[in-house]
Amino acid sequence: MSIKKITQLNKNNHDKVGKKFSPTLLRFFRRKWLNIWQSNPPGTVLLLCGLCIAVIMSIPIIYVVWRSLFAGTNRWVRLLDQRIPQLLGNTLSLTAAVTASTIIIGVSLAWIVIRTDIPGKKTWRWLLAMPLTIPPYVGAMAYIIVFGHSGWARDLWQGTPWLVNTLGDYAINIYSFEGVFFVLTMFTYPYVYLIVSASLQKTNRNYEDAAYSQGMSTSEVFWKVNLPLLRPAIGAGAVLVSLYVLGDFGTIAMLRYVTFTAAIYFQRAGFDTASAAVLSLVLIFLTIIILWIESKTRKKSRYYQTSNTYRKPLTLKLGKWRFLVFLYVSLIFFVSVLLPISVLIYWSKIGISMGALDDRFFGFVFNSLKVSGFAALICMLFAMPIIYLKARYPSVITSFIDRLSYGGYALPGVIVALGFVFIFNNHLPILYGTFYIVALAFVVRFLPQAMQAGEASLSLLSPRIDEAARSLGYPPWKVMLKVILPNMLPGVLAGGALVFVSSIKELPATLMLRPPGFDTLAVRVYFEASEAIYHLAAPAALLIIIVSITPLQYMLKKY
Repeated sequence: MSIKKITQLNKNNHDKVGKKFSPTLLRFFRRKWLNIWQSNPPGTVLLLCGLCIAVIMSIPIIYVVWRSLFAGTNRWVRLLDQRIPQLLGNTLSLTAAVTASTIIIGVSLAWIVIRTDIPGKKTWRWLLAMPLTIPPYVGAMAYIIVFGHSGWARDLWQGTPWLVNTLGDYAINIYSFEGVFFVLTMFTYPYVYLIVSASLQKTNRNYEDAAYSQGMSTSEVFWKVNLPLLRPAIGAGAVLVSLYVLGDFGTIAMLRYVTFTAAIYFQRAGFDTASAAVLSLVLIFLTIIILWIESKTRKKSRYYQTSNTYRKPLTLKLGKWRFLVFLYVSLIFFVSVLLPISVLIYWSKIGISMGALDDRFFGFVFNSLKVSGFAALICMLFAMPIIYLKARYPSVITSFIDRLSYGGYALPGVIVALGFVFIFNNHLPILYGTFYIVALAFVVRFLPQAMQAGEASLSLLSPRIDEAARSLGYPPWKVMLKVILPNMLPGVLAGGALVFVSSIKELPATLMLRPPGFDTLAVRVYFEASEAIYHLAAPAALLIIIVSITPLQYMLKKY
């Protein structure tokens, strides 16, 4: 037989096999695909939108990890020998101290406000949550004014001779571990306070009655019954505080304390991006470890309540402790809200009288509104496909998309910004040095806020609305835009408002990515306060606080 005939015979056999098995393979893959989606696939357009958004959210982190792995052995060895151990000590000690103190303060305040007869319970519930409206770097500026080297406290101290003669020279040093610890504690405890308060309001009284019937005292009931039930809420609040402390830059930079975020920023400022990537990778590992520890401990301590026998918890009488408890609550409110806001009002009046509200100031306001508004708009657009896929088309794929979208929220802004520096500087230079890159970094950081608000609204809409629209021939993406979006618009707008306010307060990403001359309110507060030009910094800081009241109202309604 000739070679030509053999070749022709092989080709014919291959065609027969292909015709025989191709439909079988197609049916197999189609069946697997339908099983993934429970026989309800979302459609190509909607799925591609979700995948593209997830890729955008994850690229900065992946790029930082990739860059650090190829930073060179010498750089790794040098940083491990000299820099990383010190940064680990500073970062972990500060994180542990602030987290422990916020748990103590947050749980105690929540218990007092929710479970006791302290006067003005409803008012205190609002007032004690107000530190969330004050960014910690703004609080740091206020306390530098009070306790700095030329602050009010030193002037008051030295103006009282008998105090100096009795106790010696002024000894409080705000530029220290203790100073950073105090400021971060005072402005992050509401994370624990709000979540524990919500949990306390849902605690079933039956458990306490059962404990009292066994002869337990009030303190024993708290430690053996209430506290275990509060464990998930305390853990959730503690994780939020820990992640905030890990990622904070403004406070530690203003108070001259060095952690990983400050080191990453200054390495980038010195154009040593490889070292910055190495430090970022270590910080990413710390974040993952914290999340892993919290998830493991939560799994080991699960507690369930039944709603059919729910009874509202008792209000405990303070009795002889009423004055001391009221004094404790008032002191926390004074140092975390009243004092810093009073300082800002004082310096704002001076600044306004000196012409601080000029064209330059309103330029900062316009820049903040522009970049934050653009970020909020993109977040509302990006959040919709992801939450719709997750709610209406649950699968392994949508769960993966959802987790990628949350990646930037769990990581410090300096790492997200560093990823964008690598990507846009090397591959998309046309966008590098524009405000669009700042807005996109805000999207990566705060998209989950828009998603959470949207999910709450979507959960109230019946899937039968989707089914009715699909029966009329609408593809999934058109159902989402024309039917679902108009019905959940209030939730989407609420998420956009949260992103807007968070973006106005964001400092490290703005500092690292802003184009030349593009200053926002947060940036000017940082620079003016660093130069001790408080009459220019205070009006901008006060405006940020006023705008931040919006998410506080949302949180109080939620919790």
